[in-house]
Order: sequence, then C-alpha cells, then structure tokens
Amino acid sequence: MRPAKQRPKKDGVLPRRKEQQLIRAAQNGCQGSARQLIDAHKERLFAFVWRILRDHHDAEEICQEAFLRAFSALSSFSQEYRFSTWLFTIAYRLCLNHLRRKPPLSGEVEFSTFDGGEAEASLQVANSEEAQHLKEAVWSAVDRLSVHQRATVLLFYREGMSCEDIGGVLEMPVATVKSHLHRARNRLREMLTPQLAADWTALRFFGEGAG
Repeated sequence: MRPAKQRPKKDGVLPRRKEQQLIRAAQNGCQGSARQLIDAHKERLFAFVWRILRDHHDAEEICQEAFLRAFSALSSFSQEYRFSTWLFTIAYRLCLNHLRRKPPLSGEVEFSTFDGGEAEASLQVANSEEAQHLKEAVWSAVDRLSVHQRATVLLFYREGMSCEDIGGVLEMPVATVKSHLHRARNRLREMLTPQLAADWTALRFFGEGAG
C-alpha cells in the first residue's frame, strides 16, 4: 500500500500564530477572541458532523456541545496541538456516543438540508448540471461508508489533515487511518461508475458544501 499523500490545507484555516494568539487571549477571558475561534471553525465542524450524523438538528446540537466542552476546558489546552484537531476530536467522540444511542438512518439523503457554500473559485464548475450529478453521486457513496471510513475521508479530503492528525482526532494508530483510507477509496471505486470513479477525487469533494 502506497503512503497517503497529504492534501493542501483548506482555505480559511487560521494561521498557526494567529490561532495561538486568539487561544491565549480567550484563555484570559477575551470574548472577542473566543468568538473569532468559533467563527473560524463552526462551518467546517458542522460540515464534518453533519456528514457523520446526516441530521441537521443533531449536527447543530453536537457542534454546540463540542464548542462548550472545548471552551470549558480551554485552560488545559496545550498549544503544541492545533485547536481544530482538538475540537474535531471532541466532536467525533460526541458523534460516536450519539450514534450508539440512536439507530442509524436509512433511505435517501436529502442534500438540500445541508447549509454550506462552495468555494468561489469553483462555483461555476460546481453549479453545472454535470457537476451536481457527480457531486450527489459521490456524497451518496460516501454516506454508505462505515463511520470510521467516512470520518477518515472527510478529514483527509475536506480538512486536508495528515494521517497523523487524523489518527489524533479519531484516536487510532496512523496505520489504521491509512487502512481505513485505502478501504474507503476501494469501496468508493466499487460503488461509483467507472467515469465517476475516475473523476471524484479530482473534485476534492467540492471543498465546502455537500449539496
């Protein structure tokens, strides 16, 4: 198995120095800095959680709880880690706990319930009829992956995380992350038509929204 290549970091991610400044200020009680941290992460976190749970209301509640837990423990946060990695770890644990309590959803996914924008640079392409068809086919296939495979794909392609960072979020060894990623790719190739399988990775899941 070839080692997984790291994707470019997602647009809108805070520079490391800026993030550290905001965290220090938030730890000292600055509400404005806390708000900036929330604003910088809320859309990406919601997109991730929504794809795991596939329920708008539940995703909103999980995101709110994740932010509450993160900021209630902010004084113990170590800045050797990225805030996003820590936040996504909290959210993923909450997702798993939620899924254990609630039967999995079945049936077709309603893409229109997802409130996400698309990167300005790819808006024209993403809005074409062919691209929309491809987009829905890809996401429908992603939704049929196991929870761990789905989370690995989202963090790798959507968040641009390395396998090491994904392992931190999902709390599993790097080798297991690579295995999930490899199996997810194979499953997606099997589920998609030959043409879609050739094209889906190039679209990088359209960066932002899922529908």
